[in-house]
Amino acid sequence: MPALLRIAFGLLVLAAIGSQLVIHVDKGFNVLNFFSYFTNLSNLFAAAVLLLTGWRAAAARLRPTTVDALRAASTVNMAVVGIVFVLLLRDVDLGSLQPWVNSLLHHVMPCVVMLDWLWQPPTRRPPLRTLLGMLVFPMLYLLYVVVRGEMVGWYPYPFMNPSLAGGAGGVALHAAGIALLFAVLGGVVLASGHRRRRA
Repeated sequence: MPALLRIAFGLLVLAAIGSQLVIHVDKGFNVLNFFSYFTNLSNLFAAAVLLLTGWRAAAARLRPTTVDALRAASTVNMAVVGIVFVLLLRDVDLGSLQPWVNSLLHHVMPCVVMLDWLWQPPTRRPPLRTLLGMLVFPMLYLLYVVVRGEMVGWYPYPFMNPSLAGGAGGVALHAAGIALLFAVLGGVVLASGHRRRRA
């Protein structure tokens, strides 16, 4: 993807999340809750990666394999954001979330990041540790949501709330399913990037 497009989408995401954060604060909602949504965290990470790779001088300071790993992690995170939203959250009341922000974060950006990955595949075949590394953040995130939810009685997603997901067993089932989704998508993303590079 051309550098200017990467920068444009990165800045657009920052503007969207900033706009939604202002609304969140104006309504007196908890700021930590806002940054506890995987959608927001993943889009912020995706924006940072797009800005980094769009600004070639900054990307040049990093090893190509590091840039590839960051892009791969961003691609998998955003793919999960799009898939989980369609499968589990499409009919959920989104409250004060602005429609254009919702469309950008849940629909547009997963496609943009995946297309960017395919447009410029990794410089070399990513090692297995890249896949393992991509699983660290989502696993820590799931742990954070469960532990903090027990402490404060608030969960960012209904399928992580024991009272709405059929108890601890329901939460564990959803968490296992999402972990499997990350692993499968991670393998697909790395394989697709390698195939595109060979082509």
